[in-house]
Amino acid sequence: MTVAANPNAEAETLNAKLAGLDLAERLSLVAGLGGRVVFTTSLGIEDQVITAEIGNHRLPIDVVTLQTGRLFPETLSLIDETEKQYDIHISRYEPEQADIDAYAAKYGLNGFYDSVEARHACCGMRKLKPLARALAGATIWITGLRRGQSSNRADTPFAEYDAERHLLKVNPLADWDLDIIKAYVADNSVPVNPLHARGYPSIGCEPCTRAIKPGEPERAGRWWWEQDEKRECGLHVAEEATAISAQQ
Repeated sequence: MTVAANPNAEAETLNAKLAGLDLAERLSLVAGLGGRVVFTTSLGIEDQVITAEIGNHRLPIDVVTLQTGRLFPETLSLIDETEKQYDIHISRYEPEQADIDAYAAKYGLNGFYDSVEARHACCGMRKLKPLARALAGATIWITGLRRGQSSNRADTPFAEYDAERHLLKVNPLADWDLDIIKAYVADNSVPVNPLHARGYPSIGCEPCTRAIKPGEPERAGRWWWEQDEKRECGLHVAEEATAISAQQ
């Protein structure tokens, strides 16, 4: 895949093409564009749907996960189970020990509870810096973002240009709602995290994730002690990516 003269226009064209396709067709089209295509999975239910399609159709897409060091045991077990079921390899990208030590020295191991700054710093060293390594050399980044996950994801396109990382970002499940995802999982015997059945629709690091209450949005259990309804870890926020890039 060559670098487009106008990557934003290329993304808009791809966005329009993907809108009229089903999931398998979307992934096949993206996989055939050339270059290194990377899918980052958090092992959540929507990500498991994408992994199932990649594995079942033997698509040339690298599947990677950010093994932050603070994941639930159930998530870690699901990584192994998923690899076995689909005969694929999920590459693990971990934080650097030096970064963990530096964070603990400045904020304390669990300092993310004390301030938004400290929480962003933790996400930065455990997620954003490993993500930068995972996407090194990639031309396309596939995610499990959906419009129904939260209000600040309501306008998620099928394809967009990530100017900070200089690649196309593809969100093939942008228009899928949770009921469709659950039906796909049931119909195709897709392994999912048992925490979903315990009230965790969105699962991140164990210290930063709780079950949601009836009527709460899907991502209400993430960093629940913060008041900002649009809180994110930074993986899908442009200014956070820029900050991390400057630290490389």
